[in-house]
Amino acid sequence: MAQRDASVQRKIGYSEKVIEHFTNPRNVGRLDDADVTAKVGSVACGDLIKLYLKIDERTERIEKITFESYGCAANIATSSMLTELAKGKTLEEARKITFKDIAEELGGLPKIKMHCAVLSKTGLDAAISKYYAMKGKTKIDDTLVKLLLKGVLDPITGVDIISGKTAESISVQDHEVTIGLRVEEGSKLAAELEGDIREAFEGLPVSIKILYKGEKGGQPSAA
Repeated sequence: MAQRDASVQRKIGYSEKVIEHFTNPRNVGRLDDADVTAKVGSVACGDLIKLYLKIDERTERIEKITFESYGCAANIATSSMLTELAKGKTLEEARKITFKDIAEELGGLPKIKMHCAVLSKTGLDAAISKYYAMKGKTKIDDTLVKLLLKGVLDPITGVDIISGKTAESISVQDHEVTIGLRVEEGSKLAAELEGDIREAFEGLPVSIKILYKGEKGGQPSAA
């Protein structure tokens, strides 16, 4: 079965290294003692990654990094390679890893699969920024909120809710983040997006208020 799968992947245009990381991924699984996590993507869109990082607080070096994923061979391979590139680096060194670095280390990716490398990089950036915010080293502001929301995909379009303008307004005041969504309240889409948004802010000392299309009120609840 594995040989047949590998043969199919070669026909798609994957390199031998992509196939190897797909069939034998590194650093897979939940990390129970993680200091920070970041989830990007959506099962509904077909690609989802959750990263777990264990960080030495004194040196800010990534001691452990693991992932869970749902998606295609490229999604698994890019996540696997990302963890290999980031492991052992300081947070600032890891931040310098680009999606192109991930793709090049894998021997290249088909153009239609390059978004998987971008998604992996988005997840790493989100995790690092969340860690700094949790430690009080950066502010929880519009910049951080937009970064975290770029990891939340609209399951209908497959585009993140910032680029696709599904999130049409953002307000950060004290420890309350208010997000206006261009989505009908009570819809299946609203429920899916709200769950992903709250998970994106998991671990941060904020409350999340989500306002839906046409709504002017709403009560905040803990993220």
